[in-house]
Amino acid sequence: MLERFFFLDDADRELVAEHRGAHSQLGFAVQLVTVRHVGRFLANPLDVPTPVVDYLASQLQVDDASRVKRYLERRNTRYEHQAEIAELYGYRDFSAAEAEFRRWLDDQAWTTGDGPKALFYASVAWLRQQRVLLPGVSTLAEVVASVRRAAQQRLYIMLAGAVSAEQALELERILQVSEGRRRSQLDLWRHAERSTTGRGLSAALHRVAEIAGLGMRAVEVPAVPARRMIALARYGMAAKAPKLAEHPYQRKLATPLATVRWLEVQATDDALELFDVFMTSELIGRAGKHADKQKLRRLPGQSKHVAVLASAVQVLLEADNWGDGVPLELVWEAIDMWRIDAGADYGYLDRTARGHPATWARSPGTGRTSCG
Repeated sequence: MLERFFFLDDADRELVAEHRGAHSQLGFAVQLVTVRHVGRFLANPLDVPTPVVDYLASQLQVDDASRVKRYLERRNTRYEHQAEIAELYGYRDFSAAEAEFRRWLDDQAWTTGDGPKALFYASVAWLRQQRVLLPGVSTLAEVVASVRRAAQQRLYIMLAGAVSAEQALELERILQVSEGRRRSQLDLWRHAERSTTGRGLSAALHRVAEIAGLGMRAVEVPAVPARRMIALARYGMAAKAPKLAEHPYQRKLATPLATVRWLEVQATDDALELFDVFMTSELIGRAGKHADKQKLRRLPGQSKHVAVLASAVQVLLEADNWGDGVPLELVWEAIDMWRIDAGADYGYLDRTARGHPATWARSPGTGRTSCG
């Protein structure tokens, strides 16, 4: 770990060697690795872990790391070294790069819609990458918060300005609870229909028609990033309508606008899913049940035909033992007799083939045919 963050290369050691005294060299090296690792100079340059000082001393071949304590004897030394490191390695004060940083941060806040914590860490990464000395935590947090608030307000103003006066009245109306009702229209729209009956499907289609009737999808929204619109719509889906109605005017219009545009897409998807379930469970299910009933009605007749077929096969199998002289007509006549008498309990049946001495008979209960 020490080698990864506090290693001094050849150029670093050459620069350190230009300073006289082991304490001055160690102090300079400590400030150099500190600004690289932390992104800023410490108020007390020696406020670093002891293993770091020991590791630097071993690289600089200083036999006694405790000599670094003399580094603070001359007050201006630390500031002179800080200025030297900043000039040689290209570090800038935050005040010199603040305008550039604010422009970058505004772009990030506008396009991503990230929260203050995510923007804070992204700001630290950008400042370190640009070799800008980090300000205090409270200072940076305040800058992030102010830029983010400005981006949010710009979003509300742009969306509120995109709707007409009539549309603005409609957006305000859906946030109000009408007389005789307990919930606002927006609250009602936010709950999808779950019934898979025909009445439920009709209610889902009616919900789509009501939301689409506002015409908010046709509003030409300026160049607002999709992520910002989605984030605003999610807030509108979760917040209570009375709370949305208490927001400042621009935000009160922007939030339901994004929410209704989101709802129109979602309501359409809900209706299509409900239609799919309705078709599967109701129409296709009923057709399947009707087909099953038809199959059950045909089973008795099919059973009879199966019995006839089994008897005919039995005759063919036994005809092989009647001898070589049995004519084909006799076999067909036997099969035909089995077909006519299938399902009947008629006892012994003797029959003489036309002009042939062989006779055949079927014994009741055995289903066997013999020829003699």
